[in-house]
Amino acid sequence: MMEEEAASSPPLRISATVRALSSALRGKREYGPAKSRANDGERMFPEPEKLWFKESSAKNLRNRDFLSPCTMLNTLYVDGQVPPCTLSRILSLRGSGVLPVSEGGVVGEGLRVRVDRAAAFRSVLGEQRGLEDYLKPSTHREASVVVNCPALHTKTNAPTAQSLSLGQLRTILLADHMGALLRRQSFLVSFCPKLPEDSDIIAFLGTLGVDWPTVSVSWSNEDGEQRMREELEKCLYREHEPEKGRGANGARRESDEAVRINLTRVVQEQVLMGYDPSIGTCTVQQESVSHLAQLELAASDCAVSPATVVHVASCQDEFRQQQVAMLWRASGAAHTQRFLVCGPVKTPGSQLTAAQYLQLRRDQMKEASEMKYGDQVEGQSWDDIIRVMTSATVRFELLSTVHTSPVTLDVHREGSVSTKGPRGGVFVMYNCARLHTLFDSYERGVEKGLYPEIPEGSELDFSALKEEGEWLLLFNYLIPFSELLDQSGQAVDCEGGGARLNVKTEQMCKFLVSLSKDFSSYYNRVHVLGEPLPHLFNQMFCRLYLLRALRELYHSALETLNLPPVRQL
Repeated sequence: MMEEEAASSPPLRISATVRALSSALRGKREYGPAKSRANDGERMFPEPEKLWFKESSAKNLRNRDFLSPCTMLNTLYVDGQVPPCTLSRILSLRGSGVLPVSEGGVVGEGLRVRVDRAAAFRSVLGEQRGLEDYLKPSTHREASVVVNCPALHTKTNAPTAQSLSLGQLRTILLADHMGALLRRQSFLVSFCPKLPEDSDIIAFLGTLGVDWPTVSVSWSNEDGEQRMREELEKCLYREHEPEKGRGANGARRESDEAVRINLTRVVQEQVLMGYDPSIGTCTVQQESVSHLAQLELAASDCAVSPATVVHVASCQDEFRQQQVAMLWRASGAAHTQRFLVCGPVKTPGSQLTAAQYLQLRRDQMKEASEMKYGDQVEGQSWDDIIRVMTSATVRFELLSTVHTSPVTLDVHREGSVSTKGPRGGVFVMYNCARLHTLFDSYERGVEKGLYPEIPEGSELDFSALKEEGEWLLLFNYLIPFSELLDQSGQAVDCEGGGARLNVKTEQMCKFLVSLSKDFSSYYNRVHVLGEPLPHLFNQMFCRLYLLRALRELYHSALETLNLPPVRQL
């Protein structure tokens, strides 16, 4: 029975632990010490989530995992003195998803709490449930999202790899990443626009791992465009020009009159926040009609209606995209529309198209591989490795920065892409490959009879994981990952706040780079596959459980960037 309860216990969560700690610290109190009414009014307690913060640095994790600073304690208790009953309540903390507490007490910085680490390792790594709950979002949403990328809409000519700018490439990769994140949370995601199959742009995006939806070359959306044009011609926000476009008998000829839509009225009458106040009146062009017809088609295909539409645009295109969004509103579309705006991509001293940039990074990646591995770098397997590593380099360079901020790239030919040093995508993929190499080595050791097969987690004593890097990897990466996945969906669900979407799209890249730094430091310091001596096996197996979990974590995180893991380097 106890095993069944353990297997069904909910996964540990940082947020659940902070809420429980806050509740235990506050008790039933609602106001500050002595309920004093000072000149500035009655002091209220701080928000519960501000009472505690999670430690993350190796230095602080040596003696505590959570801290309630003295400034917080002073708002709750006279002179910040925590009553013994409150401390007892904190130390005996239990609850759904709450990390087990082992010890705590008041120190110079505040009230510290330390987690029962052996119990936490056992819960995450050793239970029958496995890692699945830690590698997927904690919530699932049944809603539709259309991710629209204006850079791919047809203008005078269809977009090509040679015409694509680096700023436009950034928006495409961001749209691709955003779609992958939302799909992980069970959103029904569709992309707009659909592009001609076998086209130059589809082949180019495919080299970067972008699987954009396609239609046949002969496909046409003329009927959809005609319907959209008719909706705009008869919409309430149209402005007519009475002195123009009249026939011999003085009658207005609608077909000859330019269709002008008062977008300011749309914004004001529909009470839409966050739009440019100078949006004004817009003359409908064929380019806009085609764009709107594609949007209407994508939204109509959504299984759950109405859909939320996320326009991923460059800062240069934001105003124009706001106009397109309001034209769609004017035509009668009721979908929520949000904007994910990208800052510019700068290349000091050089001007490169997206295709030239990709070719430069591919050449540099091949040169770096040849310098390290020599004549081994040949054949299809190495071509695939270089393609994936190049894609990783490009994605991390363009996605690791806050999406509204500019990205500055070094695109000088004499530059290089190193497989060593914490330099983004290549460093991440290299460390992922090290984990695969480790387990290949272990399997060969099993085949030779050096090591036994890994036992069930319930048979291991996880208190053997005492190295500080081991707890850091579990506490900073494995346990929080699920809640990191939740954030993009929460931003889409959040109502209010204007037209712009507030989502930290750079976090996954930063998470992977930070993970790789800490894993690399640990791996270089600890010899995981030790001597084949029975008394050392328990610790070795515990470490293998931890690193196997990290390998799956890498795979799960890389999946949100549409990057397959590299299994050997």
